[in-house]
Amino acid sequence: MRDAVMKNQLTDESVAAWLKDNPDFFTAHPDALPALDQGKGVVDFQQRMLERLKSDKSKAQRLQKELIENVRANMNNQGRIQTAVLTLLEAESFEEFIEVVTQDLPVLLDVDTVNLIIESTSKEIPFINQAGIRFARTGTVTKWLSTGDALLQDNISGHEELFGPGAGLVKSHALVRLEISADTPAGIIAFGSRDPEAFHPNHAVDQIGFLAQVVERCFRIWLGIQA
Repeated sequence: MRDAVMKNQLTDESVAAWLKDNPDFFTAHPDALPALDQGKGVVDFQQRMLERLKSDKSKAQRLQKELIENVRANMNNQGRIQTAVLTLLEAESFEEFIEVVTQDLPVLLDVDTVNLIIESTSKEIPFINQAGIRFARTGTVTKWLSTGDALLQDNISGHEELFGPGAGLVKSHALVRLEISADTPAGIIAFGSRDPEAFHPNHAVDQIGFLAQVVERCFRIWLGIQA
């Protein structure tokens, strides 16, 4: 009676599911393999196992390669950010600091353009006549970043509002909010690249976010203002 009940409960799906949950069953019970021998049953089974092992090995190798490449890329990016920070700190004047941001950082970070965008308001801005800074309408920062601190986009067409005459080169960008002080307008530091996949929404923003914080602090130091 018990055997009849068990037989009624067993289905192809339940057996397959159980074997998936117990992949070592045939290793522990090799005597069960002859029961599969129907023509080429065992051979086919072993072939499928070998193919699966090869597939798993290829997948593991691919993941390992991607991991190594990501680690190398992160180390390379970290080195670039560190060099950029040191260069910013070595500026001997406010004008040189702006030149470093807009002219040197593109080379150091391997991007095509870096722009400083500051919203224009009725408030007096001590650096309003400084070359290298783009001014935008009030609300521009909210328009692009909403309430977030950064925006990364790939496969785009550059916007003149952010990159000016160089917008035609830009195919991906990273926009990071600048909060210089409570008494100065909102701003953005914009990194643009001709590589459509240089910046991707899934990329981490901690490194360029740190660089933006350094830029904020340099602004405050050179302008003699509080956060």
